[in-house]
Amino acid sequence: MVLRLGTFSVGIFLARMFTPEQFGLYAVVLTVQTVMMTLADFGLSSDLIRSANHRAKAPTVATMGVLISAVLTGGMAAGSSWLAEVLGAPGTGPVLAVMSLTLVIAGIGVVPYATLQRTFRQKQVFVIAVVDFVVGTVLLVALVLGGWGVMALAVSRVIAQLVAVVLQFILSGERPRYGFDRSLAKGVWLFGLPVAGANLLSWVLLGADKVLVSSLAGATVLGFYFLAFNISNWPMSVLGQVVRSVSLPAFSRVASGHKDRSLATALAPVWAVSVLVGSMLVFLAGPVIELVYGGRWLAAVPLLMVLAAFGALRTVLDLSTSYLLARGESGRVLRLQIAWMVVLLPLLVAGTLTGSGAGAALGHVVSSVVLLALYARSLAVVGVDIVAVWAVFWPPLVAVIPAALATWLVALAGPNPLVDLLAGGAAGTVVYGMVLFRWMRQRISEARLLGADEVLEEEPATAVATAQPVNAKSTDPVIQHPATTSEATP
Repeated sequence: MVLRLGTFSVGIFLARMFTPEQFGLYAVVLTVQTVMMTLADFGLSSDLIRSANHRAKAPTVATMGVLISAVLTGGMAAGSSWLAEVLGAPGTGPVLAVMSLTLVIAGIGVVPYATLQRTFRQKQVFVIAVVDFVVGTVLLVALVLGGWGVMALAVSRVIAQLVAVVLQFILSGERPRYGFDRSLAKGVWLFGLPVAGANLLSWVLLGADKVLVSSLAGATVLGFYFLAFNISNWPMSVLGQVVRSVSLPAFSRVASGHKDRSLATALAPVWAVSVLVGSMLVFLAGPVIELVYGGRWLAAVPLLMVLAAFGALRTVLDLSTSYLLARGESGRVLRLQIAWMVVLLPLLVAGTLTGSGAGAALGHVVSSVVLLALYARSLAVVGVDIVAVWAVFWPPLVAVIPAALATWLVALAGPNPLVDLLAGGAAGTVVYGMVLFRWMRQRISEARLLGADEVLEEEPATAVATAQPVNAKSTDPVIQHPATTSEATP
């Protein structure tokens, strides 16, 4: 929460310092870097997080991480000018070239970050993230005020990420260890290749709308769209980072067999909060944008009202992906991303041709609903108790109806954006909590009982696993890259 609020504040600063066109260029640069960052990980962290022989794999994974990220750094730097032209952001080529250095830095830090994640050392992860954020933010603000423009983003990210990787080594107790075992490398490659493909497809698809809006509607419309997309991702930004930090290592230890209920157990609180935040963003979109970013950004309101639903659904898809990866189903994850591409791209193209960005936003919502159905089928195949998942999925949707009505009525009578936001949000949250209180209390009780049983069953294996330094680095919508704390993109 601290980091997300900090990043939120930086977003406000940039929105007020930059013009909508500059903010659009900022969006393009950060989107490209995030897409490339997912490739740099290549699924290496996901494999280490779920592997029993993580210590033996670490030198091989470290070598593969450096080599892959170095190649990507060279390619991104060499093609930066061409890429900037293709994306409709001419002049940002040098910015992309500098930003490419973050890839090789991230490749160096795969193993130490993985050690922290697998052993659930979230205090150390928090310290690293705070230092990363503070260093990056101070540099970013100073350089923007100094007139560096979008280049400030690249320089600040490179320096902050370098500091973060150094801290990862120090706090994890890991030391650089490189080697190459062909027998281990084959397994890493077979698992990681589908993950890398799924990551690439996910981020390309989440960035395709911005490229299309920029190309067909211009940088100004992109600025409004990008702002709305960022706000709609608040559920994913806050919940996703928390859940992602523990879901893959946790599912790797407890998810097994047929009719497994661990996904339903984890989903209940995550989905309940996502629905509440998403609905509040729909009915309070105007007050949020006007109060935080200023009246000149009100054109983003209808976009946010549509995209808020997509932001909530992404938390479910993200948690489901972690479950599939924990059970070794990286190929299935890739196939789901391909299916998403087939559904989403035509909707984005058709929607963006309207020129307002609202069509692209609606395309995301429709495609995510279709993707949710495909995920449900895949999860059932690998052993998830889908009946239990559905049982925790629908009650928050019912509870949000009276909550949304209360929010709308209170906000309608409010005299200004601040009162609308505070009073409307409070009213909706109270009503939602009253309707869902008994249900949530039952879910928590069931989770405690189920968790106690799983701990008793898994205790010997867990004790062995946590006694050894481990490794895992998250990067996706699938699993997002850990060393980049900036949340300006999905």
